[in-house]
Amino acid sequence: MQAEKLKILKNVFGDYRATGNEFLFFCPRCKHHKLKLSVNIAKDCYKCWVCSYSGIGIRRLVQRHGNYEDKRSWSEFDSKFNISEFEKLLCPEEEDHEPTVSLPAEFKSLVSSGGSYARVRAKNYLYRRGLDDKDIIKWKIGYCGTGQYENRVVVPSFNGDGHTNFFIARSYAADWRRYMNPRVARNNIIFNELFLDFATDLVIVEGVFDAMKAGLNSVPLLGSTLSIKSKLLKQIVKYDTPIYLALDSDAERKSIDIIKELLKYGLEIYKVNTGGYADVGEMSKEVFQKRKQEALLINSSNFLSYQLSRV
Repeated sequence: MQAEKLKILKNVFGDYRATGNEFLFFCPRCKHHKLKLSVNIAKDCYKCWVCSYSGIGIRRLVQRHGNYEDKRSWSEFDSKFNISEFEKLLCPEEEDHEPTVSLPAEFKSLVSSGGSYARVRAKNYLYRRGLDDKDIIKWKIGYCGTGQYENRVVVPSFNGDGHTNFFIARSYAADWRRYMNPRVARNNIIFNELFLDFATDLVIVEGVFDAMKAGLNSVPLLGSTLSIKSKLLKQIVKYDTPIYLALDSDAERKSIDIIKELLKYGLEIYKVNTGGYADVGEMSKEVFQKRKQEALLINSSNFLSYQLSRV
């Protein structure tokens, strides 16, 4: 089996040199010109002696840097990895239907000029939540001064083709119904997929205002969990995206369930501490970035202890 695994590693990282029980490859992280990435197949671990890129589970390396065939070939040697689930997730038998919606007829962009009372109230509401004009531009935020969505800020979502697939309508007045959103199935919706990069770190939060505070490359779950049927999970697994999970402080059970699901696919997962705040939306952007830098890496080795510590 070692020879077969070495063949896959050579296909991913190029030529190697054996030294005792370890094999030296070129490091994909620091790209040092010498063979500095030490891989120990027997102990199932790796480490770069230049940049300290390391971890337990060589499958992590193959998933991150190999192509689909490399991942599939390696998984056949790893009894801990459920290849049938992986294939089912990445290779669905039929394409899922993705909904599109229309923005409310009364929708007006907050980027445009104009000084109506409704527009001023909408902008002041966003300012009170710690957002600024750059956020308004980035998130294409608008408002409705009349109609069904009267006195609400509206945050549109765009799919990968640039079509509107959802929107959030949040009241900035004393309305008992804080949110009014389109009644469409959400499993196939990735909020603002058009602006996300799955090739780099992705922050997962609960709501859209949390995502605004979390910065670039943040996506809200829209209140739902991350199920195996969701398009978001499929994209994360497809691109082997490192995940920073930052759900509301009272959603620890949901966080544990999501981490458990993500670990099935060998993903790199970091848990952001949201303690002291009801949600990320209550934080300043600076506080969240500090919390993100201090996030806890969770893997199959420490997940059980993490889970027990939260019970």
